[in-house]
Amino acid sequence: MFNDLQGLGYGLVVFAVIIGVGTVILVNFGGSVANCASGFTYNSTLELCSNVTDTATPTGNAYTNTNYLTGQLGESGLAGWAPAIIAVAVGVLFLGAFIIKGSGKGRY
Repeated sequence: MFNDLQGLGYGLVVFAVIIGVGTVILVNFGGSVANCASGFTYNSTLELCSNVTDTATPTGNAYTNTNYLTGQLGESGLAGWAPAIIAVAVGVLFLGAFIIKGSGKGRY
């Protein structure tokens, strides 16, 4: 069972790395394709168009789409399912261990 937990742990680490790298790439790509009004420049820290005194929301189809995909990778999308995936996987591992132990197939 502990070998299965080790595999589950590796899978979760890979899952987290994919979400993290994907988010960083999409945020940087979104900043490079953002359309800002005249006199504004894109501020990657704020993720907004800004000038000396004001901020504005970036526009453009490419920015809108990458912003949406970033949200789908994050809390409101794929990463939001992580606790449920962990709970189901651990539950299945424990149920499998009890079923094998009860049937006698796990004994040597």
